[in-house]
Amino acid sequence: MVEFVCLYHGHMQRRRFTFALCACIAGIAATSAVVLSQQRERGPGERTLQRDQERERPMRFSVRGTRGVVASGSEPASEAAMRMFHKGGNAVDAGVASLFAAATFECSHLGIGGEAPILIRTKEGKVISLAGVGTMPKAATAELFRTRRLLAGEVQQMDPGGLKGIIPVTGLMPALVPGLVEAGLVALREYGTMPFSEVIQPALDIADGYPLDEIRAGSIAVYRRFFELWPTSKAHFFPEGRPLAPGEVFHQPDLARTLRSMIEAEKKAKGNRQSGIDAVRDYFYRGEIAHKIDTFVRQHDGLLRYEDMAAFRITPEEPVCTDYRGYRVCKPGFWSQGPVMLEALNMLEGIGIAAMQHNSPEYLHRLTETLKLAYADRDTWYGDPKMVNVPAADLLSKDYAAARRSLVTGRASYEFRPGDAGGHHGIHPAEHELAAVKIDDKLMARDTTCINVVDKDGMMFSTTPSGAWLPPVMAGDTGIPLTQRAQSFLLIPGHPNELAGGKRPRVTLSPTLVTKDGKPFMTLSTPGGDNQDQALLQVLLNVIEFGMSAERAIESPRIQTRHLVSSFDNHAMNPGDLLLDERIPSSVYNELSERGHRTSSRSRWNSGANPVLIRVLPNGVLEAGADPWGYRIAQGW
Repeated sequence: MVEFVCLYHGHMQRRRFTFALCACIAGIAATSAVVLSQQRERGPGERTLQRDQERERPMRFSVRGTRGVVASGSEPASEAAMRMFHKGGNAVDAGVASLFAAATFECSHLGIGGEAPILIRTKEGKVISLAGVGTMPKAATAELFRTRRLLAGEVQQMDPGGLKGIIPVTGLMPALVPGLVEAGLVALREYGTMPFSEVIQPALDIADGYPLDEIRAGSIAVYRRFFELWPTSKAHFFPEGRPLAPGEVFHQPDLARTLRSMIEAEKKAKGNRQSGIDAVRDYFYRGEIAHKIDTFVRQHDGLLRYEDMAAFRITPEEPVCTDYRGYRVCKPGFWSQGPVMLEALNMLEGIGIAAMQHNSPEYLHRLTETLKLAYADRDTWYGDPKMVNVPAADLLSKDYAAARRSLVTGRASYEFRPGDAGGHHGIHPAEHELAAVKIDDKLMARDTTCINVVDKDGMMFSTTPSGAWLPPVMAGDTGIPLTQRAQSFLLIPGHPNELAGGKRPRVTLSPTLVTKDGKPFMTLSTPGGDNQDQALLQVLLNVIEFGMSAERAIESPRIQTRHLVSSFDNHAMNPGDLLLDERIPSSVYNELSERGHRTSSRSRWNSGANPVLIRVLPNGVLEAGADPWGYRIAQGW
């Protein structure tokens, strides 16, 4: 036995520890000393793969619980979910509460008028998808945007670099019907247990006033010039005629009034819980709120109308899924980029990932080249399945994946190579006329957030809410920011994602839900635009192939290819570009460069994605990880 002296509540007390514990502590200290010694001897550029994988300490440990766990983009969003759990709600109640709280708090990333694709696993084991993406106003046409003169604040100046023609990135013209509210309400109605008035309370508390954090305060402050063009936005974000500083209380009285009016609509409804939620849906999309949005947009020469709002309804649909080594991986449909992950998994399944060293040159090269092929298909074939014929069966078939896999060689490809599917030859957007618009950096697409929730009964909720981010146009006195998502359409004649009235753009938003033998296994999602499914694929493989815990899988270094057509702004393309986390060893970086990749390094604080995940351990414990460098938050009970 060995004695230690420790401080406890200001008093010196003696504590006896077993020799085994002392040996453990001594071992940790010795290991740390060895690691520090190796750092001094080798220098940061000569780190080995083994050291990176086995000796780098996590910033956090995984969060674990047995009753319910949430992982989201902010403290208030996670807290909203936990409030529902403590009231007896299930994962969907918690997820919808978190969704509305995030849309009220995380104004830098999304707003109530944005989008929210959702995946849900029910208690009985059925996986469903809710396409929480609004439609383009019926009055819109691609030709209108091909010939329309750009207005002040919509972009900055013309400059070479992307596709010819552009949809404005801000203002009223890129506004769709809000999809987030309908998606959240349908999820709550069909799969939750609580009334709207309960799940909306955390969001209402936030709207009544919350202290701004540094992220929100900094984001709001840079948009003074834009807000001068839109007085309703200026009044909302500069309530005292100036940007608020961190720690000052930000009130959203218009939004709070709108949320209370939605609660009143539920209270006035006759019937059961579902009838009350339907009354809220009708009030928002076919009642006073829809009329207010219509009036405001008409006054400012926008396209969105009451009729567009009134016609918008979401019904549960089947997700698209593939089987990967005994795991069932499900994503939203081809109106999203979600199937990119499924195509990549099908290609990777045949090359023996587990035999490769994690983040070795061969592993990262194969991963990159596979992603290039999957994204080439996305940029060529994906679009709203309600409006175009997407060759889904071909794109997700194992035979198609085998043929695509054979295209990968030991050298980096600079070609955009979509496959032939549905009996047709794929024509990539790169084959069309190029011209571009330089967009003010302050106006470019501003990210997304993520919410994942799992409960003790195996219900799972995963969403990637986005849109109506800063700087939005506030719709009159509703307190509702309108989305800018129409910029994700293309203006190429005949393309599956060509802009059209009543159509949904192909979005990047891509939640993920994984089961094994029909049982819940994992949910994960991330912000990051075109990088979402790249980051999520790596996190997924970190767990399945390399046996990492939730937090370790999240924190491990990742790569990102920009060999694709950007889904935003002027749809730029960067053939061969490969971005690597700064922690990836220089030997790996150099070998990837020698293979022909246009490599560059970036900080872990600027990784292009900030994922979260929740997985279910074999003993039923719920384990969550959240990106510390993106300020993601996980909580468990």
